[in-house]
Amino acid sequence: MKKYACLLLFALLLNGCDDGDLTPETIDFDDPSIKIEYCTNTYELLYKLKSQESLLLQMPKDILKNQATADDAPQTFAINTSTHRLFYRTYDGTVAKANICDAIRPSSPNITDEWYALGGTIVIHTKPKYDVNVTENSTRIVGYTHSISFKNLSYSKPAGVQVGPNFVFGDIDTDFDDLDLTFGDEKVETCTSATNGKIVYNFNDLTSLTINNIDPDLIANEVTPLGTPRTRLISATQNKVIYNVYNGLIPTDYFCKTPVPATPAITQTWTGLDGVAGESGIIEVTTTSVGPNVFKHIIVLKNVILDNGNVNFKLGRSFLLGELQTESN
Repeated sequence: MKKYACLLLFALLLNGCDDGDLTPETIDFDDPSIKIEYCTNTYELLYKLKSQESLLLQMPKDILKNQATADDAPQTFAINTSTHRLFYRTYDGTVAKANICDAIRPSSPNITDEWYALGGTIVIHTKPKYDVNVTENSTRIVGYTHSISFKNLSYSKPAGVQVGPNFVFGDIDTDFDDLDLTFGDEKVETCTSATNGKIVYNFNDLTSLTINNIDPDLIANEVTPLGTPRTRLISATQNKVIYNVYNGLIPTDYFCKTPVPATPAITQTWTGLDGVAGESGIIEVTTTSVGPNVFKHIIVLKNVILDNGNVNFKLGRSFLLGELQTESN
């Protein structure tokens, strides 16, 4: 009898030993310390890792666009088994980035279980990240945060198809450096355009800042009293401030051509919000005499907010557009 009891105890001990395999019932990556990672900056493969588990989201490149979404209109994509794929895997050992991203992947750990999503929806909310300068009352967009979640998922599991709950994948940040507001030359130019009326403008290789249909009285050939510049408010029709980003180098004769040249193409347009007297959206011009019948106009934008219809940023308390020189008859 003792012999049979010992054999039974031995069998129980064997069954109780941990062979390193996981047999999960649910997907659980809710721990906030588990961050979304990625293999390349095209963000085609995003993943989260636990000790012996991985959750992988594969999408076409450039899905994570540096464009804000409205609260009620996120990006949505249908999960399938070819272009937008979601996998959950377990392993017989500790999993690392090399097991996910390397072209030649380590031979261990081995995948012990895999679920893949048959259907459902990927939901992506995107918001800008700001660098705030309190002293200058300015903001600059330095990146975007993409909040990814899933809804109405159905999984293919070894035991069959299972419908899962909605859950949050997490947040991932992407960098953004397209908005170059550094104009090396302080000299601005002016011309008259059939499309935009009289304009003043400054530009660098890939971006421009213009005041379209500027009030002629702002650039009068008269010295302004000390501490009393001329001022006008930005509006949608006159003194319209436009910031553009282009996909190629801007030629020096670009701004005054009619019609507006097709190249380089404009990739982003940001418009100055209408001004509020004494508060924001103010164009300020200080004029001095620098020679007989020669005048210098210093053009400053005060508390201007640039908006692209979805998101905006502040130029700052006082942003120098540049200096314009004119001559009187």
